[in-house]
Amino acid sequence: MIISMQIWEYTAVELSERIKRGELTVAEAVEAVFDRIAETRELNCYITLEKEAALKRAEQVQEKINAGELAGPLAGVPFAVKDNLCTRGIRTTCGSKMLENYVPFYSAEAVERLEEAGAVLIGKTNMDEFAMGSTSETSYFGAAKNPVNPDYVPGGSSGGSAAAVAVGACPFSLGSDTGGSIRQPASHCGVVGLKPTYGSVSRYGLVAHGSSLDQIGPLSKDVRDCAAVMEVICAYDSKDSTSVQREDTNFMDALVEDVKGMRIGVPSNYLDDAADEEVKAAILKAAEMYAGMGAVVEKFKLPLTEYGVPAYYTIASAEASSNLERFDGVKYGWRSEGAQDMHSMYKKTRSAGFGAEVKRRIMLGTFVLSAGYYEDYYLQALKVRRLIKNTFEESFKKYDIILTPVSPKAAMKLGESMGHPLRLYPADVYTVTANLTGFPAMSIPCGKDSKGLPIGMQLMAGAFQEKKLIQAAYTYEQERLRHV
Repeated sequence: MIISMQIWEYTAVELSERIKRGELTVAEAVEAVFDRIAETRELNCYITLEKEAALKRAEQVQEKINAGELAGPLAGVPFAVKDNLCTRGIRTTCGSKMLENYVPFYSAEAVERLEEAGAVLIGKTNMDEFAMGSTSETSYFGAAKNPVNPDYVPGGSSGGSAAAVAVGACPFSLGSDTGGSIRQPASHCGVVGLKPTYGSVSRYGLVAHGSSLDQIGPLSKDVRDCAAVMEVICAYDSKDSTSVQREDTNFMDALVEDVKGMRIGVPSNYLDDAADEEVKAAILKAAEMYAGMGAVVEKFKLPLTEYGVPAYYTIASAEASSNLERFDGVKYGWRSEGAQDMHSMYKKTRSAGFGAEVKRRIMLGTFVLSAGYYEDYYLQALKVRRLIKNTFEESFKKYDIILTPVSPKAAMKLGESMGHPLRLYPADVYTVTANLTGFPAMSIPCGKDSKGLPIGMQLMAGAFQEKKLIQAAYTYEQERLRHV
């Protein structure tokens, strides 16, 4: 029998295989993960934990595994979800005072699909408030911390999800990605993160930030786990009007170690002064490894990408302003006390219920949607979005994969950006284009900086080409493991 202290080190697929072979039980796996959570509590990965419910669910899953009713690659595996995905009977806070005690009566479609596959939900992970931030420091419940060095941020907004996976506080987790919120924390924490093609994973049950940009995706220890999770959560859902019917969802078939002849483009303008020298070196080394494995690697100029950040923040803030209008203290959520009339109640509730970054983006979004500025800002941003998508579509006619950094730098110190939020926005330059275009993008570890902090590289592909990403990422991952 495997001792409890070792269980948290297994990948999700490995853990499920051992459970199905009878080497340990689902309950033992759940207990081991909760023990690990207790050991790493200083990282503040979780907002809400559900141990009693998880152990009860573990018994039910174990019975189905024993009866042969659950045989998938995630059966019996504990998992966590970002706290902006609704979970029936478990509070969903979005990292905000506004929803501190909100308990949904339904679960997000992606969560339900994982539970149907036999995965066991253990809790809700910490995040930037309403997914607005890049460091996980704007959470009402305190900052999440980097698992490599707790003095640094884990990235955001899915920082708790990434840190929990990296430290073994769950085998895999779900995050949401509006402008890089899966990929950037995956890069900072040294795990794998995938933003699927827009519409591939149902957004039903995801508290909206930017509706045309948001997408749910997995954070995992390795590429195989990422593919296994995607097979479960990628499905058409009639409850989501943007959901797409796909036939090519057997993502684990793409775990093929071969990139011979694959065309990989490296944007030369992405490796400019904005990127740290250690990040550049890691990306170029990865490109050399791909070339050494038989891929055709070329540098090329990717135009218009400098307009990605302003276009993204204009569109995302406008959509956030509209989406967060519902949090007014009337229907549900927190309400300020002592208001004398409806107007003052709205004002006090939203002033005290939202944090500074959320209010900043609501005000910006309201401004760009106002009658006097709609055409000058929001409409122009939509036009730029279309032009950026066109440039990527042209690039994918020549290349199978585009290889870029995830972030200009490795993780920054806690508190370094607080009070200077505009310094963070340009750091999204490499990630926001995948959300503006709707194309899939993936972060995988490719090195460390001089402080020992992880560096990730981003692989992008055309619409619905996740299999190409998985194959390219898996090939690199296996080759890198041979050189560690």
